[in-house]
Amino acid sequence: MLGKRKCHPRSYGTFPRVLGKYVREEGVLTLEEAVRKMSGLPAERFGLADRGVIREGAWADLVLFDANTVIDRATFGDPHQYPAGIPYVIVNGQVVIDGGEHTGALPGRVL
Repeated sequence: MLGKRKCHPRSYGTFPRVLGKYVREEGVLTLEEAVRKMSGLPAERFGLADRGVIREGAWADLVLFDANTVIDRATFGDPHQYPAGIPYVIVNGQVVIDGGEHTGALPGRVL
């Protein structure tokens, strides 16, 4: 959890909201466009050649999501809600979300 205090719902669900609402429901972006805008494009703009792409030698940050069910669930009244449709997350090669449950691993690094 990000904490016990109130936070903005997008703290937990910015990208799932884009994928669920703007890609799947409204068709504003293609899935490929959205994923690139969330991964490769920002890494490129920040000059992080080994981030935001899947290739040998790059850091293994991966999110496995179901394009048919991914959506944010956090609200202003109850902001500490993980999104739906994301069964696995791998950060720096370590599984952090396994079957939708947090493993307790915290392998992220400050860039």
